[in-house]
Amino acid sequence: MAKNFDVVVIGGGPGGYIAAIRAAQLGFNTACIDEWKNAKNGPAPGGTCTNVGCIPSKALLQSSENFEHAGHAFADHGIEVKGLSLNLGQMLARKDNVVKQNNDGILYLFKKNKVAFFHGRGSFVKSGSDGYEIKVAGAAEETLVAKHVILATGSNPRALPNAPFDEKLILSNTGALAIDAVPKKLGVIGAGVIGLEMGSVWRRLGAEVTVLEALPAFLGAVDEQIAKEANKLFTKQGLAIQLGVKIGAVTAGKKDVTVEYTDSKGEAHKDVYDRLIVSIGRVPNTVGLNPEAVGLKLDERGAIVVDDECKTSLPNVWAVGDVVRGPMLAHKAEEEGVAVAERIAGQHGHVNFNTIPWVIYTSPEIAWVGKTEQQLKADGVAYKAGTFPFMANGRARALGDTSGMVKFLADAKTDEILGVHIIGPMASELISEAVVAMEFRASAEDIARICHAHPSLSEATKEAALAVDKRSLNF
Repeated sequence: MAKNFDVVVIGGGPGGYIAAIRAAQLGFNTACIDEWKNAKNGPAPGGTCTNVGCIPSKALLQSSENFEHAGHAFADHGIEVKGLSLNLGQMLARKDNVVKQNNDGILYLFKKNKVAFFHGRGSFVKSGSDGYEIKVAGAAEETLVAKHVILATGSNPRALPNAPFDEKLILSNTGALAIDAVPKKLGVIGAGVIGLEMGSVWRRLGAEVTVLEALPAFLGAVDEQIAKEANKLFTKQGLAIQLGVKIGAVTAGKKDVTVEYTDSKGEAHKDVYDRLIVSIGRVPNTVGLNPEAVGLKLDERGAIVVDDECKTSLPNVWAVGDVVRGPMLAHKAEEEGVAVAERIAGQHGHVNFNTIPWVIYTSPEIAWVGKTEQQLKADGVAYKAGTFPFMANGRARALGDTSGMVKFLADAKTDEILGVHIIGPMASELISEAVVAMEFRASAEDIARICHAHPSLSEATKEAALAVDKRSLNF
């Protein structure tokens, strides 16, 4: 017998579970369907982000950074570590426990907010006068009928042609988070967020890491000045980064992977790696959704077509997150999920794509919001720039982490902040001030006039804002 709901959300990742909770808060009878399983085949809501993305990668980044600090940086603090060793099994177990805490937290939130949870794969069956019929294929098959459907089915890693993921030798983000022994030689194809973060983890733990990037510029989406600084720092740390590479054959053997490629000079190479991480982007996930059953429109990339309000081609069917246009970021999906739930309720949910922050959780971290300098030049916008290095910041010196800078870009006439770019310690936290400022259309002078605690890393933000008017006080 079918179960009727006002709102059914397919997908329990950041966009989906947040949309379900917000819909329930607004008084709708809400259900969420998600098929992720833990090691015991139990429910593991949270999507790619919680299970094999944002959360476990940050756990390993933190653990590997602690290991590197113990081996190299603690001595400067007068802390002597003898007999340092790596228990990789325990490190991975901690990562798995962090994931489980997040899975359990989402299940608790569903219960708290009276969201009905169904563990399985959701797919369209048909549409009718009562709404949309949805089948849940899981341990116990269910049929749901929904007046409104929110699709939040996420994305999958893109594989190389003729080199599918086996998660043993050729790894996606999933396999990269579960290597059972530190590889002597690790290859990474793709110098994007995932490639750099995973490459950093295993380099810190002892792997010799080579990053192969097809594009001629390093981190092309990042402000050019920041990207150059990042390239210099990562290379100094030991990441071997090659740009302008053309990948040829990738062949998995019994214990290693051979990668044939030509470098930017046209010279041929044939490298052998113990493991190969492929991070060349992600593709929208509509596998098993059965969009044909209801006539749901997809674009040439396989993404669900939506308008500015996340409405699909079908009445009362919405889509959010990685499966639609826009940046594939967990926090973007969350904002869309909230906005859609509020639109269903007749409210005016809003997502400002111009103030969505980006973060790369390497060390140093990289974070930015708004326009880059090269974008402003291309658009013909007159701007002023101000930078401040962390080497002139007292808190950064005390931390022993003085690499990087804060950079402000402001309109030459109005002084409105157009972009803020940070490479340095805790950039992921510092960027929030810039997001708030830009959301309220603040000027660089506004930030320059706000009192920041001393000593704090945030003073570098104030100083960069002062530097827009060429009156930095500490540099």
